Amino acid sequence: MLYHAYQFQDDLVAPFRTWARMMRRSALPSFWAAGESFKSRFLAGLEMVSRFELSHSRPDFDITTVRVGNRDVPVTEEITLDLPFGKLLHFAKDIDTAQPRVLVVAPLSGHFPTLLRNTVETLLRDHDVYITDWANARDVPLSDGKFGVDDYIDYLIRFLDTIGPGGHVLAVCQPCVQTLAAVSIMSEDRHPATPRSMTLMAGPIDPRESPTEVNEFAVAKSLAWFQHSVISTVPWRHKGGGRRVYPGFLQLTAFMAMNMDRHRTAHRKLYDHLAAGETAEAEKIKTFYDEYFAVLDLTEEFYIETIDRVFHKAELATGDFTWRGRKVDPAAIRNTALLTVEGGRDDICALGQTTAAHDLCRSLRPHLKRHHLQANVGHYGVFSGKRWEREIYPVVRNMILAME
Repeated sequence: MLYHAYQFQDDLVAPFRTWARMMRRSALPSFWAAGESFKSRFLAGLEMVSRFELSHSRPDFDITTVRVGNRDVPVTEEITLDLPFGKLLHFAKDIDTAQPRVLVVAPLSGHFPTLLRNTVETLLRDHDVYITDWANARDVPLSDGKFGVDDYIDYLIRFLDTIGPGGHVLAVCQPCVQTLAAVSIMSEDRHPATPRSMTLMAGPIDPRESPTEVNEFAVAKSLAWFQHSVISTVPWRHKGGGRRVYPGFLQLTAFMAMNMDRHRTAHRKLYDHLAAGETAEAEKIKTFYDEYFAVLDLTEEFYIETIDRVFHKAELATGDFTWRGRKVDPAAIRNTALLTVEGGRDDICALGQTTAAHDLCRSLRPHLKRHHLQANVGHYGVFSGKRWEREIYPVVRNMILAME
């Protein structure tokens, strides 16, 4: 009943949001008799009420141009491959010179891939970029079947095969495990589309290393607890009605609980900026939370298998990871260069968890391995923001360029 309770609460609040929006549009003179200061604070309060909601649809990437060399180049989003649980999205550019093709593997962890907008926008300067555009499980009909960890790996192999030989792959956070598994399988099979380089950024290759609060919570509870406490059934009003999912609103609640004081402070600042008419400052906060409050649901099988195989058993790190009953061995990787990136202040995926990939890829020669530690960033700073653009991205770009 968890999902139904959330939906019922949202339906109750919806009329208040509608009222607040209508009041903001109807500048009734009688309300402003108390003066301009009251008007500003009242309108700011109405906007705060109108924003009290989550979105379950992917926001736009809104990347229309990118600077390539000394000119601005138009960018067009194209769906290269459309599968039930995810699309392969291509950011096409009208340029004459071929650039390295890179698949960005976005996390499937409660947010849409637009969370990596800055990652994509930066990569687009020098690369031909594709991204995994995962579907919201509540919008996928039951008739499309299930989607677990093995299916995720299937999708990655299919996406890389579609991009073709000579590509590169960059995974952010949670899918570092599935990406390493996919490249291991493709390497062992001598697949022609095996990527030339693999960049793993802040991912739990071995979550037993320097366990964070997130890791400790995952292993402290049994699978039965997760199934009974956080898995719910999608209401029938949605396309995926009847599907068992881990709701995105629960993941968002968990993330916010880790830094609740910061979120409270941000919303107080938003109200103050709105009341003071500081539009630009308010817009920055609104843009961030428009993205942050856009959530997607995960299928029950993917979520439970991730808890079990990645966090409880650390199967990849222990050598017990299998795909379709077949053992996955990262030692099969011999020609795909490896770059790992970690943030020194990462409280989600701590130091050592991603670098564990170097020990697993033991067949790679030393010149094909590199690690970059960005000491002054947290989890999101690894793939977004000034440090990413100025200090981390050049390392990523140079690794890809070296393998062209």
